[in-house]
Amino acid sequence: MEVYLLTEIYPVVYNKVIKSCIASLISNSVQTLQMANKQKLEQKLGEVLGLEMAAQKAVEELSAKGLLDEAGVKTQVEGMKQEANNHQKRIDELVELLSKSEGLDSQSVQESTKETQQKASQMMHIYLGEDPDSSEALDFRGLAEGGEVIHYEALNEMTKGIKNAQATDTVQSILEEEKKHLMNCIQLVRKNAASSS
Repeated sequence: MEVYLLTEIYPVVYNKVIKSCIASLISNSVQTLQMANKQKLEQKLGEVLGLEMAAQKAVEELSAKGLLDEAGVKTQVEGMKQEANNHQKRIDELVELLSKSEGLDSQSVQESTKETQQKASQMMHIYLGEDPDSSEALDFRGLAEGGEVIHYEALNEMTKGIKNAQATDTVQSILEEEKKHLMNCIQLVRKNAASSS
């Protein structure tokens, strides 16, 4: 009865209250969605940073064990390591830019970076085991590059919703380079397999 009286006696007030409540609900939903998307973006940026750092460390460890000493392999993989370092710097700059323009939490990105780097390093040690050979080292590099491509594909989709064109351009550029890295790894694995048979 009270609702009836309110709608019949005060329809203008009732409509304003309802519209205000709906607007508030929509605003809160949008803010919640934006916060969730921001957190996903922070996590994905941290993951690609962690993978880039892990890639550099992996090349150092595999080289130190002599697993990349075959002709042409070491040079190509060292080149990929240098590019990983460049990618890391570019993503660090992007995180700084997005922290200012989009309000990203750089601490959250760093936490994700550390966690991903540790996981990737553990995966390498589990995959290679105690006594790896060059073939296994190359196989793992291919797996790692494939993982980077997948993460950059996801990040590329996520940055399409950002107004800052530099973010999209940076990620797209790195994605293309990562695809080349993956193709280089595939070629190295094929070349190694052909020379082994």
